[in-house]
Order: sequence, then C-alpha cells, then structure tokens
Amino acid sequence: MHPITGVIAPNLTFFNDDLSIATELYVAHAKRLLANGCAGLAPFGTTGEALSVGIDERITAIRALIDAGIDASKLIPGTGLTALTDTARLSTACLEAGCAGVMVLPPFYFKDVPDDGLYAYFAKLIEMIGRDDLKIYLYHIPQVAGVGIPVDVVRRLRADFPGQIVGIKDSSGVWENTKALLEIEGLIVYPGSELPLIEAMDMGAPGCITATANLNAAGVAEVIGTYQAGNVEKAKALHEGVKTFRLTVQGYAPIPAQKRLLSMWLDEPRMATLRPPLQSMSVEAAEELAGQLLEKCGFNGV
Repeated sequence: MHPITGVIAPNLTFFNDDLSIATELYVAHAKRLLANGCAGLAPFGTTGEALSVGIDERITAIRALIDAGIDASKLIPGTGLTALTDTARLSTACLEAGCAGVMVLPPFYFKDVPDDGLYAYFAKLIEMIGRDDLKIYLYHIPQVAGVGIPVDVVRRLRADFPGQIVGIKDSSGVWENTKALLEIEGLIVYPGSELPLIEAMDMGAPGCITATANLNAAGVAEVIGTYQAGNVEKAKALHEGVKTFRLTVQGYAPIPAQKRLLSMWLDEPRMATLRPPLQSMSVEAAEELAGQLLEKCGFNGV
C-alpha cells in the first residue's frame, strides 16, 4: 500500500445563489490546490460541507473532477453516512470512478453505542461493498460527529481487515490519540491538522489532511518536502510559520472564513456562499482576518 504522501486538502465546496453546486468553481479550486502543492484531495470532508450535500450531488461533483482531468488516484472522498446502505452506495460509486479510497465517518446519530456496534458497522460495510479494491480511511472527528472511533476499535478492524482498513484521518486534535494510532502496525495515519505534523512524520505519517490547505497548501507542502529531503531543522523552522497560519484561521469559523477570503481575493461572490445552517462570514470580519494573516505570516492571498 503506497499512501498519498504530502498535504491533502479537504477541498471546499462552492455553491451558486440557488445553493446548487457551482461545478466550475469547484473544479477550478481543486486544480488550484493541486497546482499549489497538494498531493491529493479529500472531497466532501467536514470542510467540504459534506453533510449538507446529497449522495447524488457528491457523485456528480467527483465525476466532474475526474472528467476535468484530475487523477482519480489523488482523491479520497468522504462517504460516511448514518445508514449502511447509503455509505455503501456512495463508497461504491467513488471506487468505480477509480478513487484511491474512501474516508468514512462512524455512524454518528446514535450516541454511546458499544465498541462492538462500531466494529459491526464497518465489518458489514466491507461485506456490502464487496470489492477487492476497497480501501477505507476511517475518519475520527468526535468533537463534530459526536461519535468517535476508539483506538481499540481501529486496532481490531485493522487486524481483521488489513486489506480494507488501510488508514485513518485523526481530527481529534489530541496528540496522544494520534500517537497511539501511529503505533498500529501498517496503518496509514493522517493528522487532521498541520499542528503536530513534524511529530507525526517522525513516527511515520506520510503527511496530513488539513482544512487550511485550502489557503496555505504551498506552505504545508514546503514543510513536508523539506522534512522528506532530510533537512529536519529547516522543516521545523518552516513549521512554526505554518502553525501560526493555522492558529490564526482557527480563531475564526474556518469554513466561512476561508470561503469569504477566497471570494475577496478571487473576486467571485459565490465562493462565500454556504448552505444553511452554516452562515457566511461578513466582509468586515474577513478583512480583519486577512490583515492578521498579512501581519503574522506575510500572506496576502492565493
């Protein structure tokens, strides 16, 4: 198994005024991210407003990326839904399109379910999909989903389904959890932020999947490339700037913030639109954030 090595962006999803997906903006942004240093994309993760986008819409958008010339082997779409049948259908469509794998949330409506229930969900999903090319990246983001995937469950799934449970995105923000996952033999672990990037790469992580790659892909890619070239001290110095960027954006609502900034910088009002219940950021707040990024990071737009 050869993982995507580098920074992966959970790319933003853009909408027209009627809230339909603005396909041309979506494709153009994906191409811009890859040109700016992203090694791959994770369409319809949290940052892509996945749970506001329907199954057929997701399939159509992913096919649009591929039809526009984006290599499907660079894509790990989010497919996790509460119903097994829906997750299996969406995952199968992505695999049929040639995607490198699928990123799957745990079933997130019922809370306080036993570990055996979470295990059974993924075991049944693997059976229902029934494809030799199935590669699942678990998605652990308990602070948003309300349901996490405990390390013991991950370890058990990896042991029982080593050909299908190949990796995880850990967006918990808890280093001890990420560290424990990195200790599972053969598991590909992507931190869900660039903040612990150096420590994670020290333990074998191939990179990270981070929301702020939508703006700062080049910066994160430089850290990873410098580290992989063996210049660890320089990578650590570059990492400080990348962390400052992340923490600055993180102080706002990252999805509305990044959308509004891109809308301003690229002069495209539709890029600021979100689907309810999320709400757009004001121009005034975005200008304040842009000023902070310029002052702290010397960053002045894409």
